Amino acid sequence: MTMKPFTIHKGLAAPLNRENIDTDAIIPKQFLKSIKRSGFGPNLFDEWRYLDRGEPGQDASGRPLNPDFVLNQPRYAGASVLVAGRNFGCGSSREHAPWALEQYGFRALIAPSFADIFFNNCFKNGLLPIVLPDAAVARIFDEIKVFAGYELTIDLPRQVVVKPDGAELPFEVQPFRKQCLINGWDDIGLTLRHADKIRAFEAERLAKMPWLAHKML
Repeated sequence: MTMKPFTIHKGLAAPLNRENIDTDAIIPKQFLKSIKRSGFGPNLFDEWRYLDRGEPGQDASGRPLNPDFVLNQPRYAGASVLVAGRNFGCGSSREHAPWALEQYGFRALIAPSFADIFFNNCFKNGLLPIVLPDAAVARIFDEIKVFAGYELTIDLPRQVVVKPDGAELPFEVQPFRKQCLINGWDDIGLTLRHADKIRAFEAERLAKMPWLAHKML
């Protein structure tokens, strides 16, 4: 299993200028009942996006939208870079939160800080969480507000966020996580890179201990 590789991404930025956005706001608890890993995009920020209560398996296409919520505004349609306040992704450790963000269409998140578990889960699900200084994020919020169609370019190999005026904002990322994102390797994909060695080991072990074949049936 692999993730979509992340190298250089240019996309429309959407502002969510709130602090301490928790995972229950990102994907409300009723949607954790689903046993699938897909279909969470329509329920991202469900209680903020819609005027009614959503339920698992419900068709969201006919639900009443909250016109005041940022992602429902036409100027942010198709946004793939989310800019948020401090401590984004706090609360419970549900992996459904990065699933919902990724399945909505976001490739990168920018904030002054992230909750640790959420931060780690993002990398495992193909999302790039970028930490920038408070002042830099505040400036981006101001620029998004003023300039419609505000796009950011995320250059992961160079580890910079490039603004529309060409200014570059450097960010840190652990080398191993960077390598996984660039190559599209999730945890299963990393294991499958050694599939030949695993099969060779199993064949050798079975040759030495043939009785294991009966126990494996």
